[in-house]
Amino acid sequence: MQPDLTRLDPVTIRAMLDWQAELGADEAIGDSPCDRYAEPAEAPFSGAVKRPAPPAAPTPKLAPPSAAPAPAVDAMAEARHLAAAAHDLAALAEAEAGFDHCELKRGARNFVFADGNPAARVMILGEAPGREEDIQGKPFVGRAGQLLDRMFAAIDLARGSPDPAHALYISNIMPWRPPGNRDPDPAEIAMMMPFVERHVALADPDVIVLMGNTPCAALLGKRGILRLRGHWTQALGKPVLPMTHPAYLLRNPAAKREAWADLLSLRSRLREVT
Repeated sequence: MQPDLTRLDPVTIRAMLDWQAELGADEAIGDSPCDRYAEPAEAPFSGAVKRPAPPAAPTPKLAPPSAAPAPAVDAMAEARHLAAAAHDLAALAEAEAGFDHCELKRGARNFVFADGNPAARVMILGEAPGREEDIQGKPFVGRAGQLLDRMFAAIDLARGSPDPAHALYISNIMPWRPPGNRDPDPAEIAMMMPFVERHVALADPDVIVLMGNTPCAALLGKRGILRLRGHWTQALGKPVLPMTHPAYLLRNPAAKREAWADLLSLRSRLREVT
């Protein structure tokens, strides 16, 4: 049953449209359903009987010339080669943007590499771009990104700070938006991991913050962010702190209390790490 839009206020209608767009809807459809699988209507009987045409004589078929099958491409090996050959962040971004073996690239508008100060002590790894990130080509710029900025500003960290001690460097595991904001599958994550590992090595942060399940699965081989959050561990030779994604906090405001405890733990750890 369709909602009566005449009874909804403009704010609610806008929220419904934003929700549809976030799921990936990008065009309007008709008001009435169309059954594209229905059989076509039969033509009226004209009284004439058509006799079948005599079968044509078979034509001999020539065997196609034998051709050697195209060699299979090892996407993982190519990703490792491209990542290892990048000697700075600009070269890594160019190499990753040109990598053509991840199907997510086909449906994304923009390549999303990173934002913030590459010299920052703190590197944040998120999951994948959302709708706004895909449009702007930067990570964490939608509502969740705005909340992330406010959260880290509370402990005097900002992506725009020129001082590495007070700066953030932000990236994602996946540089392209999955359709409908679905979770990246394990094969997609594994394919992009050589670029992630090289990204961390070139940025060389003091600590890494993993925002949500996907980066935890990628770097720690574990999921279940509500169990993992707040517990320091190690990955890629760096101290790592899993935290709940800001999008989760927008849906569950009560969880902001735990997120604040994680931020305080991060601030304390930064004072210990020199």
